[in-house]
Order: sequence, then C-alpha cells, then structure tokens
Amino acid sequence: MTSMKALLGTATLALMATGAAAETSACLITKTDTNPFFVKMKEGAEAKAAELGVTLKSYAGKVDGDHESQVAAIEACVADGAKGILLTASDTKAIVDSVKAARDAGVLVIALDTPLDPIDAADATFATDNFKAGLLIGEWAKATMGDAAANAKIALLDLSIAQPSVDVLRDQGFLQGFGIDLADPNKWGDESDARIVGNEVTSGNEEGGLKAMEALLAKDPDINVVYTINEPSAAGAYEALKAAGKEQGVLIVSVDGGCPGVQDVKAGVIGATSQQYPLLMASLGIEAIAKFAADGTKPAPTEGKDFFDTGVALITDKPAAGIESIDSAKGLELCWG
Repeated sequence: MTSMKALLGTATLALMATGAAAETSACLITKTDTNPFFVKMKEGAEAKAAELGVTLKSYAGKVDGDHESQVAAIEACVADGAKGILLTASDTKAIVDSVKAARDAGVLVIALDTPLDPIDAADATFATDNFKAGLLIGEWAKATMGDAAANAKIALLDLSIAQPSVDVLRDQGFLQGFGIDLADPNKWGDESDARIVGNEVTSGNEEGGLKAMEALLAKDPDINVVYTINEPSAAGAYEALKAAGKEQGVLIVSVDGGCPGVQDVKAGVIGATSQQYPLLMASLGIEAIAKFAADGTKPAPTEGKDFFDTGVALITDKPAAGIESIDSAKGLELCWG
C-alpha cells in the first residue's frame, strides 16, 4: 500500500502561486455534513483552500438523498461567481441539468467520490474506483467462505432507491467479485441468482442499516453474507444481527475505511472493508479549481480510466490468498473520521 504522503505527492496537480489565487472562489457541495466521510472531505477542501488563498463556501444536503438542496447550492454558487464547484451528488442523474447550467456559465464542476450519470456531465471526477472497491470485498468474501460460497445467503444493503452511481458500482462490483452474474450492470436489484435474499436501502446511516437488516432477516433468518454500502450501515446491520442472536458466523463487508469502520474490522464486526481517501479527493479538487482559475487548464483523468483514481485498499485482519490487503493496524494509520 502506497503511503498517504506518497499518494498525495504522486497525485498532486500542478499548483499555482498563492497570490494569484487570492480572488478565486470555490464551492464544496456534499451529500450531508454529518457523515464522517464528508466531514473529512470538507476538512481537506478547507485546508487546501487556505493554503492556496481560495475562498471556499460549503453546502450540504439535510440527509443523503436531498437532491433539492444540492440544486439550490449549485444555483447559489453560480450566482456568487464561483470559479469551481466540487460536488458529491445525491442523485447523479437528476443533477445533470443543474451541472450543465453551471458549466455553461463558465464554472468548472468536479464530481468527488460519486460520478455523475453520465460521467462526462462533469468536467472531471476525482474518486475511488468504486467498482473495484466492491470487487475487492466480494472476492474476499468468496475466498473466505470457500466451498460454502456456492450456498451463501446474501443480504445487500444499498444506499437509496435513486441508485446513484456510487451505489450501483459498489453493489455490482461486490456481486461480480463474489461470482454472481450481473443482469444490467448499470443498476442493482435485477439479478436472478438464488443466493441473493434481497436488496434494502439504508440512506447510508446506522439506523437505515439496522432497519434494512431487520427486513431482510424477516425474509430469511439464515443470511450469512451481508454487503453494505458503507460502514455506518454495516454498524446498523450488526446491531440487528446481534439483537436477533445471529451475529456469529455472518460475514459483513463494507466500503469507506473511516476510523470507526476500521475499528469495527479490528473488533471483528466487519470482516473486510475497502478504504478510500476523501481528504485527497477534496484537496486535489481545490488544486484543480485554482489551476483552472489561473490558466483555464482542466484536470485529466487517470490513464485508461474516465476519472482520476484516488486509490483504494482492502482492509482485513483475515487475509485471503491471492487478494492484496492491509491489516487494521495499517488501516488505522490511514483512516479518517
């Protein structure tokens, strides 16, 4: 695993002089301001903006899925004369018209973490390879179960009925990694594999994870694999399993790599999680806006991909043969939140 310092060094875009950026303004629009992932993203953006002399305004939805607040935030940023907008979209399809209006007004729009649908609706995307993040935990779960994977009973705890791209990519990556045939890879919930008990949405929080897990346990109390969109929902799922006396012998896998989630890996609550790097996404985004303000240059994607890949690492204390991973001790050195 590349160190965070090295990752920052290799990923850093060309910077502009602080003085030249003094009149540059930017906006950060996240899904919520409570999820630790977005809290860390905001910290990264604020620190880099202060370093480069960029004026930053931050906005967030009231809850994950609050599309209307994000539309209003984009309109406010354009009206304020922002040079660039960093956006984690709650509804990756519905937001496209608002993003187009901002770009038509000369604003650089960069998607963070969650690609828009289509991805080229934004000028650039700085994100985890979310499909790979799902793939890693799917491969790990399959390898860990061994022959028993053929008779697994799988609960899928997704994000929202709007199925934003990050939701679809992680879910479909997990299923492919586990060896389940995808129907339409652009959406979840249409697979026909009998091992899937069902899909429930969580809003990406602990309460949602608990309720989703309860609903799926009511369908099949013998669930033994639980995929979760993120670690707060994983924590909720575990509480539901524990309340039902089912926490033993169930593999829970997730995505995020926040410090509470990595602690849950260490404690054995989560079997494996894929760690992503929100501070890096945000700091690179501010650098890109500063560069754009200086000379009109737009950021380029990672070679061979349609987005700038900010990295992902599988964290588990029970490594599986042939699947690269780091342990929870290393994960805690790199975690956030």
